[in-house]
Amino acid sequence: MRIGILTGGGDVPGVNRCIKAFVERVSNDGHEVVGIRRGWAGLVEYQPEDPEGSAERSLYALDAERVRTIDRSGGTVLHTSRVDPSRAQPHELPRFLAHRQLGDGPYDVTTHVLSVIDALRLDAIVAIGGHDTLTYALRLHHEGVPVIGVPKTMDNDVHGTDYCLGFSTAVTRSVEFIHQLRTSTGSHERIAVVELFGRHSGETSLVSAYLSSVDRALICEVPFDPERLAALLVEDRRRNPSRYAMVTVSEGARMTGELDDVQDPLIPRESIGSATGAFITHLTGQDVIVQSLGHLMRSGRPDSLDLMVATNYAVMAADLTLDDEKGRLVGLQAGTYGDVPLDVIDRGVKRVDVAALYDADAYKPKVRTVVDKPMFLY
Repeated sequence: MRIGILTGGGDVPGVNRCIKAFVERVSNDGHEVVGIRRGWAGLVEYQPEDPEGSAERSLYALDAERVRTIDRSGGTVLHTSRVDPSRAQPHELPRFLAHRQLGDGPYDVTTHVLSVIDALRLDAIVAIGGHDTLTYALRLHHEGVPVIGVPKTMDNDVHGTDYCLGFSTAVTRSVEFIHQLRTSTGSHERIAVVELFGRHSGETSLVSAYLSSVDRALICEVPFDPERLAALLVEDRRRNPSRYAMVTVSEGARMTGELDDVQDPLIPRESIGSATGAFITHLTGQDVIVQSLGHLMRSGRPDSLDLMVATNYAVMAADLTLDDEKGRLVGLQAGTYGDVPLDVIDRGVKRVDVAALYDADAYKPKVRTVVDKPMFLY
């Protein structure tokens, strides 16, 4: 078999390990693996009429020797992008495709992608990514392309699995940085606002706050009242012998009265961490430290859990591919490795179970019970 593999969306630690384990598994059985560069963009940018000129930009040869050391670092050797060929923007299209399009877009260039898959003689594709990447993988499955999905996102918000590759390392990094930030926050007797990635799901904010015993946590699922939050943090600071308080906030969190997705997506929204810090200072007169962890959460080497999961997801993906299975998503369900139909992606992204895990009045984790819950609570 000749198998394509790609990584789409945000990078996370553990992806290189997944690529390595997959290549080693299938190459041992005599099969060929073709790395597709920059996610689905690699297939969009490949020009079948110019295979030699396209290959350098779109493809990455993978064999056991080339992947031997890639798992010693984070990120992805295949690079990544957020290009979705079913709704590509004009600036995402190569010149040879752009001149064929009319209007302002977005464009569905799936016909071109299918022609590229055929030209590259790919028997199957393994897509490592989050909801957006896997949604297009499902589209290709419906078009008849044999596809296997591997869930990868630090937000841990893909349906069909209890765990997505990269989440453990992201939380580990966040807890470490939160504890380190306590020294400066306490030394200056301030309030610290720590912004974490999480556009649609608040789990990174919730779990990081839960594990690091942060005073308050703001999540995407529950809009917050800045006046109430400020009053709570002032009281938290007063009761702390070191005279400081801390709050985590998901990047997708909103204040009460703020509508979601009302801005032009091309105009950057003000950081919710900065906006929250400014409100707290305005309402209380307290000095505030605003710290965005951002890409630091997904930087560096994976922790041992993500190494384990990456390896095992790769082995399952390889076995499913070689067994000619189609349209499956590997994952963990109730602590056991397995696979489910890829169309579970149609259920959208997972959200925090607010009733079970969050005190919406006090803006803090409140885990009422862990019985029968997965390891990371949802």
